[in-house]
Amino acid sequence: MAPGDVVLLENLRFDAGEEANDPGFAQSLAALTDYFVMDAFAVAHRAHASTVGVTEYLPSAMGFLVEREVTSMGRALESPEKPLAALMGGAKVSDKILLLDNIMDKLDHLFIGGGMCVTFLKAQGHGVGASQFAREMLGEAEKRGIKVHLPSEVVVASEFAADPAEVQVSSADGVPEGGIIMDIAPSAAQQFASELQQCRTVIWNGPMGVFEMPRFSEGTRVVAEAIAGAPGVTSVVGGGSTAETVEALGLMDSMTHVSTGGGASLEFLGGIELPGIAALPDAD
Repeated sequence: MAPGDVVLLENLRFDAGEEANDPGFAQSLAALTDYFVMDAFAVAHRAHASTVGVTEYLPSAMGFLVEREVTSMGRALESPEKPLAALMGGAKVSDKILLLDNIMDKLDHLFIGGGMCVTFLKAQGHGVGASQFAREMLGEAEKRGIKVHLPSEVVVASEFAADPAEVQVSSADGVPEGGIIMDIAPSAAQQFASELQQCRTVIWNGPMGVFEMPRFSEGTRVVAEAIAGAPGVTSVVGGGSTAETVEALGLMDSMTHVSTGGGASLEFLGGIELPGIAALPDAD
């Protein structure tokens, strides 16, 4: 390579040495350059040859994007302006468990929407039709004095489809047998929006409904616009689908920080050390 040249490599995972963090493969990557700058936060949670292995053979440093991610999310975790709210959505409860465990001591409000609300509604004894359910941490929240906000009404469809045969707004405890919760209802979205605007720090992960289907995107839009428009609110958006949602709504510049990482942001917010950052000499 000549000074100023740029080399674009093929997908490194095509080589087994990448995911295995093979020293020989890492050395072959390191031989291409003089310095390594880690600026790919989205893969910082992976201990691969291109994220960790190369740091053994090159002078290494943190890039500006990774620095911004660590600083913004770290501040929200370590010294958030209060009240602190967590807004959790999406379908997978398991993705959020570590995050919630890590911030419970500082949390004042917990808002639950999306498929995740089924878990908490189930825990409260509500019937939720055919929607997925799991368990939760309502008892822990009550013990710590955290106010939990669940949708009082939800949008229910007869099938998981963009244009189902039947759609209705149902009370949370009156979801018909076979019904699938697709969004929080307009009344619930407005209630969430009003409460969120009273908080000073909001950590958001997961849409309030099936946002990719226009008919079921309204709850997410209302809540997102409320957070974006609230003066003085520090908003940290983590998770791939949530960032895509904010971008689709044209609100990227109105949020304090929108993470570029999906799994990486969840692990960071969950208090897990990211190998791709820990390997850097300036990680602290």
